[in-house]
Amino acid sequence: MLQDMAAPAQGMAIIIPASNEEALIGRCLAALAGQDQVPMPVEVIVVANGCRDGTVAAATAAGEAITARGWGFRVIDLPQGGKPGALTAGDAATGAGIRVYLDADVTLSPGFCAGIATVLSRPEAAWASGRVRITAQGAFSRAYARLWARVPFMARGVPGCGVFAVNAAGRARWGDWPAIIADDTFARLTFAPGERHLVDAAYDWPIAEGFANLVKVRRRQDRGVAQLAEVHPALVGNDDKLPLGAGGLLRLAVTDPVGFVVYAAVAVRVRLGRSGDEWSRGR
Repeated sequence: MLQDMAAPAQGMAIIIPASNEEALIGRCLAALAGQDQVPMPVEVIVVANGCRDGTVAAATAAGEAITARGWGFRVIDLPQGGKPGALTAGDAATGAGIRVYLDADVTLSPGFCAGIATVLSRPEAAWASGRVRITAQGAFSRAYARLWARVPFMARGVPGCGVFAVNAAGRARWGDWPAIIADDTFARLTFAPGERHLVDAAYDWPIAEGFANLVKVRRRQDRGVAQLAEVHPALVGNDDKLPLGAGGLLRLAVTDPVGFVVYAAVAVRVRLGRSGDEWSRGR
């Protein structure tokens, strides 16, 4: 169960749920080890959940660079998979006031954590994230990422894809993480637009590779949004996504026809069929 957070606690905890992330966790932790100085104690908690690879060993090895800079570090190895359970386990393992929830495939720029500490060191409830840089390797996914990055919500909003943080008063708004798909959207919409803050620091968020994997992920995202609206309808009123509009759609099509066709092809395929429930990042 979540610890009592009625009074703001000191410090920052960076909680990283990781399921079969042996190939990626080292890069994520190396970026944390290279962070600028943070004006408070910091601990990093990797919650390996249902792993069938070497995630625990890889995280443990990479964690040496984190402890060398004076931060706390631990790996929790859960036999069962599931991101909500991993997030809850990470929360239960710390008493830090600021919680940063970080996906294992995300890499933070050096000033990210210091910026989070500054923005969230306030008594009132607050949520924060940085400037997302959508990355991809293959030509198809790069075209998709290029177009997606220009959609108003991604370009001018604060989506919190892959990493977001809350302070003590904010985290006190819910208990254990709900068993839903869109944990990041749930957290974001638990806060009104005026309670959500942009940190002036970037982070790299990779997307799935290839048409089939992009379709799988997009379908899961859509299911997550629909599930959230059904289970927590009161949160929907906190959404502030900026509309694209017909003019914006036309500008995207004219200025980046290749990206537009790729993005539209994925969207059309998602709507034409709902088969397949398996989530994939294409790696």
